[in-house]
Amino acid sequence: MTRIGVQAMMLKDEFAEHGPFETLRRVRAIGYRAVEVSQIPMTPANVDELARARDELGVEVAALSASLTARPGGESLTDDLDKIVRDAERLGSSMIRIGMPPLEAMASLPALLDFCDRSNAAAVRLAEHGIRLCHHNHHVEFAKHEGRHLLDVIVDRAPDVGLEIDVHWVQRGGLDPVATLRRYGERVAMVHLKDYRIGALPPEAAAALAAGDTAAFQAAFAGVVQFGEVGEGNLDFAAIVPTSLEIGAEYLLVEQDERYGRTPYECLTTSHHNLEALGFGSLF
Repeated sequence: MTRIGVQAMMLKDEFAEHGPFETLRRVRAIGYRAVEVSQIPMTPANVDELARARDELGVEVAALSASLTARPGGESLTDDLDKIVRDAERLGSSMIRIGMPPLEAMASLPALLDFCDRSNAAAVRLAEHGIRLCHHNHHVEFAKHEGRHLLDVIVDRAPDVGLEIDVHWVQRGGLDPVATLRRYGERVAMVHLKDYRIGALPPEAAAALAAGDTAAFQAAFAGVVQFGEVGEGNLDFAAIVPTSLEIGAEYLLVEQDERYGRTPYECLTTSHHNLEALGFGSLF
């Protein structure tokens, strides 16, 4: 059964201050019972608390996160694969996701192909343990190399790697989220539910323009593109969620990169209420 859960990146400060168990207890009280772990150190203490949240709160660990190569403060599939597998097995998670390619892979086709080959090799190794590797997109994957989107290059060159489609970043990349989900179909194991909101132009923008401060006006003008709670922006979640179900996505994960003064719990509550109002309450 497909489950709506939470992408824990937006909870990283709460994890650091209160620990995974207490944070997930509050998330569970809102109505969510699945979490994707991201930007949270997988220390023994944190893994213990995640396991406790699973056992005592019934919170499923949808996926863990890792980079392909080493980065400060994180684990990599190149150096830490055995440890990542142990954590996934302990937490009952059958998916690992790569949040972003290395910067060089986004700027160079040879580097992108190397990233694809190494990701696919890691996917094959993880599959031996019953774990699926997935790639999460941003808007940069919809840049083109030699007329092809980077994401299409990844899909073709790394056939053993699944996808985690982020509908906000699809929209920001200039594509239609529903059509994109259908395009990649069964390759999509997870979907990030994140709205695309256009905020109001702040009053100081007009003042900056009147004062001749074009740079400040342009920054404010670009800044009206915002990350929104699900149902508070312009994306068609009444179509996105059913399409995700049709193609067999296992987890739909609510995420909001910026919260504009609200707490993550407030944002998650709004998204939960709006998804319930759309008729998706049975997926929580």
